[in-house]
Amino acid sequence: MRSRILAVAAAAAALVVVQPGPAGAAGDPSTTETFTVTSGALTLTVPASANLGSGAPGTVISAPIGPCTVTDDRALLSASWTVTAAETDFVNGTATIPATNATYTVGSVTTTGTITVTPTNVTLSNTAQTVLTGTAGVGDNTASWDPTISVNVPAGAVGGTYTGTLTQSVA
Repeated sequence: MRSRILAVAAAAAALVVVQPGPAGAAGDPSTTETFTVTSGALTLTVPASANLGSGAPGTVISAPIGPCTVTDDRALLSASWTVTAAETDFVNGTATIPATNATYTVGSVTTTGTITVTPTNVTLSNTAQTVLTGTAGVGDNTASWDPTISVNVPAGAVGGTYTGTLTQSVA
């Protein structure tokens, strides 16, 4: 009886070992699969123009300029980028209000994808200054904001329409 139990146990063990695994039998054909994840560019879109409004000498004229968006389609494992802003002096004929009389306030930033964004409000000047930094990005991402430009109009400002150029860039 004892030998019969051992024989049954040995046969059961042999059945478990003999059963093929999920990979199939040796010699089954296999297919190597490949694909490409495409990548694009790092871009910045900004409004073409903005009217900040009007105000008397000695006041502050302030308005949002419209949506600005960084689009990072580079599909990087470790993405980062920086947005800078520079302002020309505001000119009305021969009258000038210096760029340093203006401030750039980033406001709320909305993102998509994986990116950590740090805004920096600045007093504008003719020299580019960092206003937004994106770090710890993975894959494609975007950041959108609607900055407010405020201009301190000097008490001695001459009346008329002043024009300046805000140049923003991303790298």
